Amino acid sequence: MAKNNPPNKTEGHRKRLRDKFANRGIDALNDDEVLELLLTLGTPRRDCKDSARLLLKQFGDLAAVLEATPFELRQVQGIGPQNSFSIHFIQSVARRYLGQRLQHKNYLRSSREVADFLIHSMRDLKKEVFQAIFLDASFGIIDTKILFEGTLAVNTIYPREFIRMIFDHHAAAVVIAHNHPSGSQQPSAADRKLTRNLYLACAIMEVQLLDHLIIGADDRPFSFADHGIMEEIKQECLPLL
Repeated sequence: MAKNNPPNKTEGHRKRLRDKFANRGIDALNDDEVLELLLTLGTPRRDCKDSARLLLKQFGDLAAVLEATPFELRQVQGIGPQNSFSIHFIQSVARRYLGQRLQHKNYLRSSREVADFLIHSMRDLKKEVFQAIFLDASFGIIDTKILFEGTLAVNTIYPREFIRMIFDHHAAAVVIAHNHPSGSQQPSAADRKLTRNLYLACAIMEVQLLDHLIIGADDRPFSFADHGIMEEIKQECLPLL
């Protein structure tokens, strides 16, 4: 006579977590529970509680775990290729979702969603990334695109290539953004000079450069427009137009 298999305590625990999420949403789960469920996608038959806690101990919080590279994730005990793939994949899905959610929305009325997208996609990166948000004549968002990765300097963004990308997207206006891996959001002299060069190139082609956003450690990007810098640059460029 066949014996009944003993109940799987791990599966029972996971079911309780899944039910908690299904009934009460993501806010009912703490970060280690979210990571635990996420890790089970890669290793469905293994207890992932300890691995989830080790990840948080190593990286500090859920956002930092999701931003870690697969190599960095695999340095944590219990995290193998399948687990690191699951984490990296879900982070990439979230980034695409936030980007596509912006398309066709009015930029000025969706500033919070734009900030959420930029912060999620750029804040915890280890290198500088330069990104553009292309807008139509009504300031509807056409697309977002990373134009450069690496150390940002005045001579790393070529105005001619920048304008070509604007025309490729049939944009009438554009917002640029880049991150400061150090966490500081204060614009440097090079940031301001780059903005001035791109503003002048856009103005000559009758394209509006509305803002330059810097992503750092804060929950809101630093806005050149909000701090009056775009207006200062406009006044500087007027005699040249």
